[in-house]
Amino acid sequence: MRKFDFYVDKITNSIENAVNADTAETEISPLLATDLEKILKKNGWRFNWKMEFKNPERQLFKLVVKGGEMIEGLICLQLADGYIEMHLIESAPHNIGKSKKWIGVAGNLVAFACKMSFESGFAGAVGFLAKTRLIGHYADKFGAILIYKNRMSISGNSARKLVNSYYKNYIYDR
Repeated sequence: MRKFDFYVDKITNSIENAVNADTAETEISPLLATDLEKILKKNGWRFNWKMEFKNPERQLFKLVVKGGEMIEGLICLQLADGYIEMHLIESAPHNIGKSKKWIGVAGNLVAFACKMSFESGFAGAVGFLAKTRLIGHYADKFGAILIYKNRMSISGNSARKLVNSYYKNYIYDR
């Protein structure tokens, strides 16, 4: 299992234009086979999403601006015993670095994973492995807790707060 090495630039209410701070509504939907040619390493993507796509236990999702087709980020999730496992998450190459187009892509995708966990009856629980240098960052940005070594989890109130940041009409009082 890979350790996460993604930096959360900002928790936003949506995704935010890095130049002028305008926001855009987003949609998250399953990644389609026809999308695979757009997300290759030769196009700047870091991971082999085609390999993940072939794994029948995993579900891949893409984030796009509402009504758009450009993939802004990807996430690979798996239903586990009582929680959602995040295997991979990646912002599109044009959303990384100083010249990024959108801020908030990673936060939006993690919020989606927590939402999926709530909808699956798992109290927002999402598990993942973090690189050591980012453990504090994930604790600060997501309220993630360190379980063991590099294993982290987001759940409960932290997950609820994250979901409600990105899904304005989603309130979990359960």
